[in-house]
Order: sequence, then structure tokens, then C-alpha cells
Amino acid sequence: MDENLSAAISAAPDKVLVDIVKLGQKHGMRGSDGNWKEFLNVHDRHIGSSLSDPARRKRETLISFLKTVTAEEHLKFLANVVQAHLNREVLNQLFKDSSDDESPQQRLVRSTLEHPFYLPKYAFPSYEKEWLVTKIPKKSKLMKANDMLAVDCEMVLCEDGTDALVRVCVVDCNLQVKLDELINPGKPVADYRTEITGVSSGDLDGVSCSLANIQKSMKKLLSKGTILVGHGLYNDLQALKIDHARVVDTSFIFKTSDGKTPSLSSLCKEVLGYELRKEGSPHNCLDDACAAMKVVLAKIERGVDTEIPLIQEHGRDVSESEMAKLLIHRIPANVREKELRRVFPQSFTFELKLNKKAEGAPYSMHAIFKDKVEANQAFEILNANSNKDSSGIPQKRISFRLKTGEIVSVFVRKMRHDYKQDEVSLKKRAFEGEDLGNAKKQKRDQSENLLEEDKILQQVPNQKDPNHCCDHLKEIERLKQELELKELEQSNKHVEEIEKLKQEIKSKDFQICMQDKMISGLKKRLEDEKLRKRK
Repeated sequence: MDENLSAAISAAPDKVLVDIVKLGQKHGMRGSDGNWKEFLNVHDRHIGSSLSDPARRKRETLISFLKTVTAEEHLKFLANVVQAHLNREVLNQLFKDSSDDESPQQRLVRSTLEHPFYLPKYAFPSYEKEWLVTKIPKKSKLMKANDMLAVDCEMVLCEDGTDALVRVCVVDCNLQVKLDELINPGKPVADYRTEITGVSSGDLDGVSCSLANIQKSMKKLLSKGTILVGHGLYNDLQALKIDHARVVDTSFIFKTSDGKTPSLSSLCKEVLGYELRKEGSPHNCLDDACAAMKVVLAKIERGVDTEIPLIQEHGRDVSESEMAKLLIHRIPANVREKELRRVFPQSFTFELKLNKKAEGAPYSMHAIFKDKVEANQAFEILNANSNKDSSGIPQKRISFRLKTGEIVSVFVRKMRHDYKQDEVSLKKRAFEGEDLGNAKKQKRDQSENLLEEDKILQQVPNQKDPNHCCDHLKEIERLKQELELKELEQSNKHVEEIEKLKQEIKSKDFQICMQDKMISGLKKRLEDEKLRKRK
């Protein structure tokens, strides 16, 4: 272990040390004396691994274990985890000490890091192989580091079901291109998503640039604590496999009047006053990187604490071509296009919705019909109850069986509100003398129907419903807490058992001591008796 890493471990706060050891256990990290529990058995013969919770161990014990790590793979893992924690500690300290003297750029970094979705979105597995954790300078230099770069990436779908990076663009504050590279995915590609990425198979002929090459270039660009800008930037960093602490996410620093996250296209239209791209035009990551930078510069120019009013996106007029579409979303990653075609009897084409998804995450597509009438008919004949999404747009949940026998669910949503339909429906009920309050009852009934569908689906074997992911995560967390409590209880029982054994040993020692004294006394009496008889 080099001196810098050793010094960083020694200086790390207690909470950071505990987190590192816990992550190390999951990662299978070992030192010269084995894994964490084996280390405890060697260095603490009194209690050993019976008390293995790192949070209940002394700081010195945690540091001693981490400094026994020698394998190169585990040293890299350790260095990445330590650096990621230290980066966040430096930023948190900077926020505390300089809240009254922040630059506009640093204020936007703070806004991003304080967003409620920051922690879940930016909790990268940077301890895994191929990940790069950038270093940020010391506080004194960080105060003056206000340079910004904007990034955007393009990904393709590979045959193994994962996404792979194929293009990355980086621009500076003057919109000068600092990086624009095509990347060889390094594995077979199932879908180039050309209509979105603008990249075809021929474009990658002869391309030798790898993800590792891009990481080296990015490391150099970000070496002085540069602030990285992007829209939904966590997706780009996930694709780049880079953990960078100083970020400004334009999807976090703006919000619509109804609190929703705006798209980059809407920000361009309402903040900058221009269309990001014409309808039907392919996506261009260089344009998106420039747009993200322009939006941030506009925010700084108008005042970072000044609210820029944005219109609710779902309240805008939808074009005729958009009305001829239905959005299919929350599609499980293992569901292919052929399977989705079984949802509608009509003929239609697919358009993959831009969705920089993490590996294995659900994705979205548009089903494009001849016209809006056909799209509306396709929605109406779907054999499922209609409800509304969080924006009030009608949608249905459709369940079907894959060839593997697994039953999956997807959501099919219209592209706009049924304003006229709702108005006619209300007038009709009023004319017939129906209480308009029944509308609430109808909505409640729809919710109950959805719950009933959930119960039915749960009874079907081999089902994997993506809508229950949150429940599964909560259940996992609950089970983790139960395991920790059980481990703690078990540890306490072990300690009590050890103390009990100690007391028993002491008691037996005392009994043996008393027996020795009695035997010695009897021996002396026998010897005295023998001497008396001889006389």
C-alpha cells in the first residue's frame, strides 16, 4: 500500500471507515490475514469475529484491517472508495465554510448536491472494475476552480442486453469542442438506435477508441476540479463509468410549475428561446452538450437563485404526428420488440424513446400508427382498465406472457390529456342527474382495480413485475436491518456467554485453590501424625 492511500485511510472519519469496511465485505476484500472476520479472529482472540459489525469496532481496528490489504485488485477498490468519500467530505466542508462567499458556479453545484434525488441517482458502484474516481483539489484551490465543461453521451443496445457507450462529446463555456469521439463498444451490438444516436454500424468501422481511452481523456479534462455539466448527468457518468463529485445537473436546477423535471428540449425552448431539434431529426450529442452549457450560463446570467418559470410540459399542444403515437413505458429489459408487437393487432412501427437507462433497467418506446384516430382506437381496444399517470394523462397497464412463460407488464399511455372527452363525459353525467362527486369514486374504483390486478398477477408463477421494484427494495432494506439486529443480538449473546464462562472458570479456579489448600492441610496432618507415632 502506498503512503498516500495509507495516510488517507488514517485520516478518514469514523463513518467513512465503517462504510469502507462494510463495502469491502460485500466486495470480498481480503488482507494479509484474510477477510474482515478472519482478521478479527487473529487480532482479537478475546472476542474474535463474534462482534463483526464494523460500527461497533474501534477506529484503530478498522484502520489496521484496511492497511493489511495487498492484492492489486483490492487496493484499487480501496483507493476508489476512499477517494469518493474524501471528495464528498471536501465538498461538504466547503459548503459549510464558504456558504456566504460562493461563486455562482459553486452555488449550482450545491443546488445539485442538495436535490432530494441526488443521493439515489449519483450513488455509483465506483468500487467496481473499470470505474474511475476523479480527484478534486484541496479546499484552497477548489474555491478558485470555476471552470465548467458540459458532456453528453450516446449508447447502443448490445446483444447481452446491456448498453454500451459509442459517442461522447464535451464542450467548454465558450462552446468550443474539447472532446468528440466515437467508441468501439467491444461487444456485439443488437441495436444501434440510429434514429436517436445518429450512429450506424458503418460509422464504427476501424474505430479503436475504447472506454479506457475516453476515461483517460476525461481524467485530464477534470484534473483541476472542473465542474461537469449535463442534463440527467448521472446517466452519462454511468455510461462513462466515472465518479466525479463537482457536478451541475440541469434536470435538478430547473423545475416546471407543477414540480416536474423538464426535458432539455423544453429548457431550450423556454429558457433559451429556440428549438433544440426539429421534429423527426436525429439526436445529436454535441448539440445536447452545447444546450446544457447554454442553459447553465443563462441561469448564472439571470441569477442562480432566480426562479425561471416553466410551463407544464403536458399542458402544451401536441402535434398531429405526436397524436398518432402511443407511449409504451416501463418495459422490462428482457422484453424485445417482437414480444411488444403482440400488444396491438394493428400494424405500426416502433421508435425507441431516448432513454439513457442503466444496465437492466426498464425502457420506453413509441408505437407509431397511421394517424391519431388509429392510435386512439388501438388504445381503446386494449383489454385493461384505464387510469391516469402522475401528469393526468390516460394510460393502461397491459400484462402478457413471454415465450419463456414469464408474465410481464408494460404501460401504454396516450400522448396528451383527453380534455374534450373529459368535458363531454362530465356534461353527460350532469345531464343524466349523476352527482359529479362520483368522478372521485370512479378514480378510486380504478385504483382498486389496479390493486386487484396486482393481486392476480402475484398469483401467477415466474412473474417479474417491474412496478414492485420499490417494494422489493424496501423489503430488502428491512431484511438487512433485521439481519443486522439479529447479528447484534447474537454478538451480545456471545459476549454474555463469554462472560458467563469467565465467571465459571473463576469459580472453578477458586474451588481448585481451596481443594489444594485442603489437600496440603491433610498432608501436613498425616505427616505430623506419623512423627508422633515414631516418637
